[in-house]
Amino acid sequence: MNHFVNLYRKLDLTQSTNEKIIELKNYFNVADEKDKLWALALLSGRRPKRTVTTALLRQWAAELSGIPDWLFEESYHTVGDLAETIALLVDQKTESETRPLFEWMEVLASLKSSDEEKKRDIITSAWLEMNSEQRFVFNKLITGGFRVGVSQKTVEKAISQISGIEAAQIAHRLMGNWEPNSTTWEKLILEPGISEDLSKPYPFCLAYPLQDEPNSLGNAQDWLAEWKWDGIRGQLIIRGSEFYLWSRGEELITERFPEFSEIRGLLPEGTVIDGEIVILKAGKILSFQHLQTRIGRKKPGKKILSESPACFIAYDLLESDGEDFRNRPLTERREKLQELIENNPIDLLKFSDSISFQNWEELAKTRELSRENDAEGLMLKHIHSEYKPGRKRGDWWKWKVEPMSIDAVMIYAMAGHGRRSNLFTDYTLAVWNEGVLVPVAKAYSGLTDAEIKEVDAFVKANTIEKFGPVRSVRAELVFEIGFENIQKSKRHKSGVALRFPRILRWRKDKPAVEADHLSNLISLIKE
Repeated sequence: MNHFVNLYRKLDLTQSTNEKIIELKNYFNVADEKDKLWALALLSGRRPKRTVTTALLRQWAAELSGIPDWLFEESYHTVGDLAETIALLVDQKTESETRPLFEWMEVLASLKSSDEEKKRDIITSAWLEMNSEQRFVFNKLITGGFRVGVSQKTVEKAISQISGIEAAQIAHRLMGNWEPNSTTWEKLILEPGISEDLSKPYPFCLAYPLQDEPNSLGNAQDWLAEWKWDGIRGQLIIRGSEFYLWSRGEELITERFPEFSEIRGLLPEGTVIDGEIVILKAGKILSFQHLQTRIGRKKPGKKILSESPACFIAYDLLESDGEDFRNRPLTERREKLQELIENNPIDLLKFSDSISFQNWEELAKTRELSRENDAEGLMLKHIHSEYKPGRKRGDWWKWKVEPMSIDAVMIYAMAGHGRRSNLFTDYTLAVWNEGVLVPVAKAYSGLTDAEIKEVDAFVKANTIEKFGPVRSVRAELVFEIGFENIQKSKRHKSGVALRFPRILRWRKDKPAVEADHLSNLISLIKE
């Protein structure tokens, strides 16, 4: 555990990718095999699920520290991070505990089947055994909030350098449904060839947002354009006479979309298709809100399946007849994909047609019709591009339409986390409805550091009430809020839900009384 904590601290202290790789290599070269597997899992996003509520952790930490609940809460609000607050308040021990990381992960696993009293004994004993740095990381693991400033690509590069295996191969081997306690380093990383796990997807090829004008990409005829759908990116896999469906977040979601199981047996063995899962009803792609009703249900019932029928829009072929197609040009992959779908017609599987255009000006006019076509914008892909793992600048771009926007008033503010725990950075924004401000969105990004400090000073000087970490403030600051879409919502007091709200600019030129009305928002809803 001590080695892993030191790695966590060193990764957190540097912004240099090269230094991060060096620290990762140093760790993986000396760590125990079981610890290496758990570290690899944690650094690649396989965090353990939370088995204890934060309310219980706060209660136990206050009791162990011998302080009243109110003082613990004040300390928590000041520090801004629960894991760090507990690490600082519990009795300070200078010596390091010596148990390896994998043993502590077994301790966390045992919490799942333990009652509340047993959980308390296990966790408080662990806190007392550790020094503050170890306790901090342990708390992050308990709460499911473990994150460290290192990308999976950086981890893959480090593993590549110590193993001599190409980073792309490492990325593929880390995909899929593996667990640290059911594999070995040899089997996961070092064995030649693709893993025998037939469900294993390929690392997704990702696109960069297009910030410049599209003519900066060169000749328009070297590019393919498609609609950018607002769905769930997925890979559809047919191997071993079985069907698998993976999300971009490396989650196996086959059971959540049982209608796709009929594809098994209809497509050739050894087929892997990249595409977008959407809700398609009566020939119309419905909003992401309808898709959310499917995401949260592992086994949807007949009613949900009927109301929100799923469809897979296919736009790339990664494997055909068991052969890896990723290094072939995009045009060849799509030609083979179109042929595959036409020869095996399935209602649930649609080919993503390309958009015909002669020049960038013509395509720009088509892009303006995105919302009318239930799309977020366009995808631009170089016709000769290979399907490369991760985000490679230059080959794939997402050219989204300009966001919808409104002017809203800040009515609540909450402190941030980590390095911004002493600043109010999370804002609740409202619009007018019959003379009353109604909250419509929360925004966490869009301001400069200088603006954040200015807003923070305003919040501290204009607080009306405190509700734990939240402060009610005078309704004076107006911000332009951008969002991708808007839908009706029974869950929100305003009756609407905004998709990806964020601050576009601070409207210092506009008083609160001139902020938008709820009726303006409702008028944007597309029936």
